[in-house]
Amino acid sequence: MTTLPARSIRLGLVQMRCAPDPDENLERTVVKVDEAAARGAQIVCLPELFRSRYFCQSEENERFALAEPIPGPSTEALGKLAAARGIVVVASLFERRAAGLYHNTAVTLGADGAIAGVYRKMHIPDDPLYYEKFYFTPGDLGFQSVETRFARVGTCVCWDQWFPEAARLTALSGAECLFYPTAIGWQFDVGGEMDAAQHDAWRTIQRAHAIANGVFVAVVNRVGSEDAIRFWGGSFVADPFGRVLASAGSDAEETLVVDCDLGEVERVRQNWPFLRDRRIDAYGDLTRRWLR
Repeated sequence: MTTLPARSIRLGLVQMRCAPDPDENLERTVVKVDEAAARGAQIVCLPELFRSRYFCQSEENERFALAEPIPGPSTEALGKLAAARGIVVVASLFERRAAGLYHNTAVTLGADGAIAGVYRKMHIPDDPLYYEKFYFTPGDLGFQSVETRFARVGTCVCWDQWFPEAARLTALSGAECLFYPTAIGWQFDVGGEMDAAQHDAWRTIQRAHAIANGVFVAVVNRVGSEDAIRFWGGSFVADPFGRVLASAGSDAEETLVVDCDLGEVERVRQNWPFLRDRRIDAYGDLTRRWLR
């Protein structure tokens, strides 16, 4: 078999704690992204809603004040850094689209500092301490990817990571690397065995997305305790074979810088041709809620 030329890129994953002050979080984030760039990172991803503590643990109207427009202060600050460093930044933001209309939105800032892509979170949870339906309108931009200077990347957000359809459609749009900005942790004292099982399920489903679609998957979580949730960190990168290339710890801030050979996308898909063998003529019922 012909050996494909390597297309190596370096990903940066910023696992961080989030303070109550949004301005402090933005300032610290700029420093952390700059440090990742100094270590050679070319595409840097931040955790979900990094500018504040995870505010969806209760339904409070005053918390809508945390939202910002896109473009806005965060995209301006991170865009300047992206242009200065010649890097790509994936940033998850609380978007104020219009009065009374808000989204959980991930922005991809290109190496020129301009907004290269916008993704609005499609799957919105409504679970104990994750009352996101109160704050966020479901996304209306679909699943997509965007060409950057270093790779074609796709972004989904947190709860999206449990849905194989989201990963598949993003991969079908051409994504070579799928980013998941995340805010996930343990919210109940159910014991160490169940905690471990939850964490393992979270990691396993995303490794499965990498395998099923032949893409790199990069997951970036926050860390630390915020009110009733203990965020479990564990940010990681999996290759198209599902192998975990690097993983962060569970209780401290950490920035991973991970080399990825994009040639693996082609090589793995040649040997596991799942996209070739899909029976797209037989999947129409996937658009139905339930089959009897």
